[in-house]
Amino acid sequence: MKKIILSAMMVAGLAFNANAQDISKNALGLRLGDNDGFGGEISYQRGLGDNNRLEVDLGWRNSNDVDAFKLAGLYQWVWNIDGGFNWYAGAGGGLGSWKYDKYGVSDSGTFLFAAGNIGIEYNFDIPLQISLDMRPELYFNSDEWRDDNFGPDIALGIRYKFD
Repeated sequence: MKKIILSAMMVAGLAFNANAQDISKNALGLRLGDNDGFGGEISYQRGLGDNNRLEVDLGWRNSNDVDAFKLAGLYQWVWNIDGGFNWYAGAGGGLGSWKYDKYGVSDSGTFLFAAGNIGIEYNFDIPLQISLDMRPELYFNSDEWRDDNFGPDIALGIRYKFD
């Protein structure tokens, strides 16, 4: 029985070592998606180890009727699929502010949110990364910003990688 447990631990250790890869130390770009009317976000990723990183995204909206910003921070774990393909998952949260002014009706508010994150990315041989991910968000103190407190956010990201 001890040999089986020891063998299982060794196989698990080898599997984790096989999944470890060098992720980019820094990546800066755009994350383009739905994001509750924010559209695009400026996205920055900072590698914290061989298979984890921090992502910070800033989205804003400036239109005739609504002005808003949203700041999100996520801790992500990254696993290699094959070659330059990785998949990742993470969790985090953020905050935002909005102001509405139309037809003489004005309102404003702030909100906090908790978020999960799951996605897939490809790292090219050149310093370029593309990704597709989903970030479900649960809003708190959202006032009149949304009709409900849940928002799925699906986006395509493109980032320049550098050290």
